Amino acid sequence: MAGYLVIGAGTFGKSIAETLYKFNQTVLVIDKNEELVQQIIDDEIVGEAVSFDVTEENALKKVVNSDDFEVAFICIGGSLQTSALVTVMLKELGIKKIICKAITKIEGKVLEKIGATKVVFPDESVGKELALKILRPDLIEHLKFSEKYRIFEFKASKKIIGKNLKELDLRKKYEMNVIGIQREGEELRISLSPDEKILKNDMILAIVNVEKMVKFDKEYLEK
Repeated sequence: MAGYLVIGAGTFGKSIAETLYKFNQTVLVIDKNEELVQQIIDDEIVGEAVSFDVTEENALKKVVNSDDFEVAFICIGGSLQTSALVTVMLKELGIKKIICKAITKIEGKVLEKIGATKVVFPDESVGKELALKILRPDLIEHLKFSEKYRIFEFKASKKIIGKNLKELDLRKKYEMNVIGIQREGEELRISLSPDEKILKNDMILAIVNVEKMVKFDKEYLEK
């Protein structure tokens, strides 16, 4: 299975890398700052991180192979020129999906024009959320309440089918409040009792702490 490349080990890049790695994904972090890279290794944020200047094409070619990496996150801060150059080089190396961090809308437009698959305007919580969306494209976000909380919709997994809301105790474990259940052939139900059982093919609508959603996904929704 192809892994994930994270270029830039600042707050945003680190949050993406850490979230992906928690799901047992292959993640390689690259940053020219040796201290940042060493800190990531020491803290066991990911299993592999290297330090070099990604604008050096030959050095990048030695490390990046499209057979090993399908998705790249370019999380370089403060340099549109560097992000643009790396985007072009990664496309030439055959990376299928390139997700770029941008500060302004103009930067975003430039990066899209030269080949970025997606442009984001991030912070740490957005990094976690973005990693979740890449891992779980069927996890739907409906509304952003704050940087910390979102409304998500997800299909009931085998691990929660047959259990009731009281038994699952999602509020205490994951800061998750189930606000609705969409059952096959029925309207969305929002008046739910603690004894409400989760049935096969139920779609769950919940307000969730984004960071805790990572943990919930890993423990209950993992395929």
